Amino acid sequence: MSLAMLLVLADGRLPAGGHAHSGGLEAAAAAGRVVDLASLDGFLRGRLATSGVVAAAFTAAACARVADERLDSLDEGLDARTPSPALRKASRAQGRALMRAARAMWPVGDIGREPHHPIALGAAAAAAGLTPRDAATAAAYGSLTGPATAAVRLLGLDPYGTHALLATLAADCDRIAGEAADHAHDPVDELPADSAPWLDIGAEHHATWEVRLFAS
Repeated sequence: MSLAMLLVLADGRLPAGGHAHSGGLEAAAAAGRVVDLASLDGFLRGRLATSGVVAAAFTAAACARVADERLDSLDEGLDARTPSPALRKASRAQGRALMRAARAMWPVGDIGREPHHPIALGAAAAAAGLTPRDAATAAAYGSLTGPATAAVRLLGLDPYGTHALLATLAADCDRIAGEAADHAHDPVDELPADSAPWLDIGAEHHATWEVRLFAS
């Protein structure tokens, strides 16, 4: 593994559009479900245990399979696990942006014009010479950093305290990434399908707002 390559891929400053998405935090803050560090902690843990697990699993699977097969079935499987049209749109927008950035750095093959973000992340990781576990780590960690930084921007939370929360979740990210890598070759129907109804509902409400800071 190239640690530097993993850092490049997981860097929030990568020009892949991630800064424009809050991972559901903006809607949760508006609804009063996230107001301080304690409620942010609960939000991040819930997101990691649901959408983070799914993202890590599909990212690892895409990384493991991209050299040997088309990823259409993975993309369709992730689509089926994303009931919110707004979240599907956001995921594909981020996937498209990530592929543009990745192709500027590595020889990424054709995986479709608008893949879901985890599929694009797995393909980019493979092109960078990373393992499925590396890819899953980036996905799990990425499911936390967007909402965390959005909370600082939206609510003015202490950035030091916010990153302390991220540090406490590092072991969970490692565990989830390891489990994702262990099952990277499982049939699509057997990959995780953990749901987060509040994220789905919030995304649909958020999409109707005329004024918002984040795209999702």
